Amino acid sequence: MSAAPISSPCVKTCAVSGQTGLCIGCGRTLPEIASWGRLDEPQRKAIMAELPARLAGVKAAGAVS
Repeated sequence: MSAAPISSPCVKTCAVSGQTGLCIGCGRTLPEIASWGRLDEPQRKAIMAELPARLAGVKAAGAVS
């Protein structure tokens, strides 16, 4: 029996902005990325629900093109 795949917002554009501390691809912080595999699915979904607003805010502020 194989385990279910871990959901992830990763879009393979992995670079953390020194200005915001967020990955410019997915919007996660380094601690979130590092702990991702240890989080349970509800925790991952809660973080993923925040990511669009994080990225929109960063883009609106001009920190990411």
